[in-house]
Amino acid sequence: MSTQLNNQIPRIGLALSGGAARGIAHIGVLQALGDHEIKIDCVAGSSAGALVGGAFASGLPLSEIEAIGKSMRWRDVGRVTVSRLGIQSNARMEDYLRAHLPVTRFEDLPIPFAAVATNLESGEAVVMRDQGDVPFAIRASCAIPGWYIPAIDPQGRQLLDGGLVSMIPSAAARALGSDIVIAVDVNAEGATFLGPPQSVIGIILQSMLIVQKTVSQHQLQEADFVVRPRTGHIRWDELGRAEELIAAGYEAGLASVEGIRKLIAEHEVTKDLLATDEHG
Repeated sequence: MSTQLNNQIPRIGLALSGGAARGIAHIGVLQALGDHEIKIDCVAGSSAGALVGGAFASGLPLSEIEAIGKSMRWRDVGRVTVSRLGIQSNARMEDYLRAHLPVTRFEDLPIPFAAVATNLESGEAVVMRDQGDVPFAIRASCAIPGWYIPAIDPQGRQLLDGGLVSMIPSAAARALGSDIVIAVDVNAEGATFLGPPQSVIGIILQSMLIVQKTVSQHQLQEADFVVRPRTGHIRWDELGRAEELIAAGYEAGLASVEGIRKLIAEHEVTKDLLATDEHG
């Protein structure tokens, strides 16, 4: 009987969007879902979503992920490099993750995880999962084009930010075996702040995300539920507003609990009906 019940429980996957500094809101969403005992079985992330999702999948406690989110600044992520392919290298992010994540290999993760990057040559999505190095995968997924130089994988491919091709990685979350995919879109409100970006990286981020808006609509439709933190008043380069972002994520996650539970219940009923039909 217990095995039958376990088989009826749907696998829930998260698809965490890119969004640079706004990705810190993912932490609040995870906290809200955890507080209401909504178990996450797998996670896919693009860009900032890969950073938060990978840390969560590695088993790093949410309290520590929150502390990292509140303390992180752009200088902690990259350093100036002599290259024609970008202004900085974000290898510093990889080093930091290697030192802090309790698990650094995909094979050993307690929660299945996928990080999405973009193949610069082909323009196709590269989904890193199942085996390999997690810190490298996150770094590649976060390599903002024009600002950070591409990350070179063992196959020699130049990899850039996953948000270029998959801002909302719903398909990657589904491919991990999710019955229900919950997308978290930290860019849902667009830009409601006053004034232009305040930095070069801010201009690059805003331009990139504007272009991605149309493509994201299709990726959102592939999800079963969408959580939309209200972050439109915060620019994509404002890492210093982490507390506001986490609060916005928590509020959105809290507001989504009832809808997610309803989806879970509907899925369980559907499985019961299918099982009844099969056994006549």
